[in-house]
Amino acid sequence: MDTKQHITILGAGESGVGAAILAKLKGWHVFVSDKGAIPAKYKTELEGASIAFEEGFHSDDRVLGAELIIKSPGIPDKAPIVIEAHKRGIPVISEIEFAARYTNAKLIAITGTNGKTTTTLLTYHIFKKAGLNVAVAGNVGRSFARQVAESEHDFYILELSSFQLDGMYQFKADVAVLLNITPDHLDRYDYQLSNYVFSKFRILQNMDAHGYFIYCADDPITVAALNNHPTPARKLPFSLSKPQEQGAFIQENQLHFTINDPLIMSIFDLALQGKHNQYNSMAAGISARVFEIRKDMVRESLMDFENIEHRLEFVTKVHGIEFINDSKATNVNSTWYALESMTNPIVWIVGGVDKGNDYNMLTELVRGRVKAIVCMGKDNQKIHEAFHGMVEHIVDTNSATEAVKAAYLLGKKGDTVLLSPACASFDLFENYEDRGRQFKKAVREL
Repeated sequence: MDTKQHITILGAGESGVGAAILAKLKGWHVFVSDKGAIPAKYKTELEGASIAFEEGFHSDDRVLGAELIIKSPGIPDKAPIVIEAHKRGIPVISEIEFAARYTNAKLIAITGTNGKTTTTLLTYHIFKKAGLNVAVAGNVGRSFARQVAESEHDFYILELSSFQLDGMYQFKADVAVLLNITPDHLDRYDYQLSNYVFSKFRILQNMDAHGYFIYCADDPITVAALNNHPTPARKLPFSLSKPQEQGAFIQENQLHFTINDPLIMSIFDLALQGKHNQYNSMAAGISARVFEIRKDMVRESLMDFENIEHRLEFVTKVHGIEFINDSKATNVNSTWYALESMTNPIVWIVGGVDKGNDYNMLTELVRGRVKAIVCMGKDNQKIHEAFHGMVEHIVDTNSATEAVKAAYLLGKKGDTVLLSPACASFDLFENYEDRGRQFKKAVREL
């Protein structure tokens, strides 16, 4: 009699295929189902591993004939196949939840509306530079499950979205980092901010007194929610202005880490500048000091880190005009941070698929720092309405090439052209990476 259990994996991207590889390694009967077309490289990989799959539809009987389902974070809980699985009592979990069951590594889990990727990669940079056996996973790079299957590590730095957290139940972080919470993805949370907040705080589940919770003491939504989400984990807050007995803070342009022997360094020595990056640097530095990574190593790593592509990425200067690629800014809050960190007059390229944006929080920055706005999207009416009368020029464009040319003509020596769209990219581009690369290509063709 066959005693192996059956597992279905919904979605055949990096997360799903990584989960399939790990599941087969651990003795499961694996079936992969993707309602869309499976990318060629993943289809080849599944065929090479002799893993059964289907694409273009879900075979209900086969999908639902499993004891466990792993769901891609991009598939909403309201998808009919997921609802039916819940009705039948079949557990539906995330790839992160599944992979965590097969590793004894220390897990540093990082979430927040903004800054996750930068903080995750910065934390990884510190650990790697310290010579530790560390990998980065989650929303970054190769999937967590794939790495657990192929080469075990002592530490995993995990960037986690709310969608991934929603499918996690037994997962236990050794260090949980919550950077900030601002309204985002509310269409997945019945347009209730409280539901989104609850999702973010799932990062604390199952933690005990041996764990650490690193969070922003300046973030009002996080602080207000703490009372409703008690944790036995040791709290290590960070702040731009309020001294913290245990954690990190900034005072008179000096960054203070106050855990496991104090470390002090100038904010001007940080590789990543801007207030948002001071938060990111504090969160990463605390995570490193929790594991007693040497102070000089933390300091050096915070000074020599190179930022990720598409996040406030310097492209080049053309006739004295600086071009910055912040295509990863897909919501208003990310764009606020980008505008706030600029020191030159800004020609701002904005637009795309609006996710219910409220541009009011940008008004003061736009009035004070933006000289012209270049809209890049199919429907720019909301942007025109939000900023009419605040800047001299608001123009419409329909491609990265048009947007870059218009911005260049509106700028002059000493200005910064900033692509920080505050919107999703799917009206004109495949994703934010495609948008950023087309922007850089257009800049270099000026």
